[in-house]
This record gives sequence, structure tokens and C-alpha cells, in this order.
Amino acid sequence: MSTEPMSTEPISTESISTEPVRFDTKIAVLLREDLEPWQRLNVTSFLVSGLGTTVPEVIGEPYEDADGVPYLPMFRQPVLVFEATKETLTAAHGRTLSRALPRAAFTSDLFATGNDRDNRAAVRAVGTGDLDLVGLAVYGPRNAVDKVVKGARLHP
Repeated sequence: MSTEPMSTEPISTESISTEPVRFDTKIAVLLREDLEPWQRLNVTSFLVSGLGTTVPEVIGEPYEDADGVPYLPMFRQPVLVFEATKETLTAAHGRTLSRALPRAAFTSDLFATGNDRDNRAAVRAVGTGDLDLVGLAVYGPRNAVDKVVKGARLHP
């Protein structure tokens, strides 16, 4: 993480359009339906952090309020959150791999660890087909992501 101060340069609003923005890509998070509410939030936040750090085109411009206080940039498009059975999540993982889409995975083992090093070791210790997935984030062309999350439903 950079320790440099955030820019205080004003953000130009000259080219901001009022037309709705349509994205040809999609960010989706798929959660296993049997997670506790706190687990759903925790898994979602960890998963999307992976996309935001490795797929730079998903990040928009920094924000600034009317008093000139700067805020960090966020995703440039909505994140759709889905839920599904364990079987549907496993199938979605396979479809993500076959399409070679950028992805982040969260396994049940990560609930028992307390730091990044142990998280990575827990995932590395299990073969791809044996991962006990509780969450998956994926980014890519809208139609490809739609195929990945097939069988899942939007999170209530």
C-alpha cells in the first residue's frame, strides 16, 4: 500500500455524461447459500479485493466531495452478488476455470486462519477438485459471467 498522500487535484466534471452506462463486462460474487450473515459479508469483501488489485480496468476514478476532500476509487461498475448450493458453486468454479476468467476463491478452511500467509497455505494444501468453496468472484465479458453463475440466484 502506498504511503503517498492522496491527490488533491479536482476531478473534472466536464465530460461526465448523463446517459446510462452499459457495461460489456460483469463482476459477480457467488456465495454458498448456507453461510452465516457475517460470513457472507467477510467472504464478499475478501473476494472482490482480489479483483480490484489485479484487474485494473474494474477500478474507476477517485472520488471527491464538494469540499474537495478526496476518497479512494472504487469499482466502476456494479458487483452482482449471487447465492447457490455447494454443487452449483462447484460447477461455477469449473466453468470459470474452463473460460480462464479472472477469479478469486474463498474456501471454508479460511474461516479458521487469521492471516494472509495461512490463508494462502490453506488453499495451496488442497487440490483444485477438492476445494471446499464457499465463495467465488469472477470478472469478464457479461455473457461469459452469466454462463458461470448459471443456476445461481441473486442474493436476497
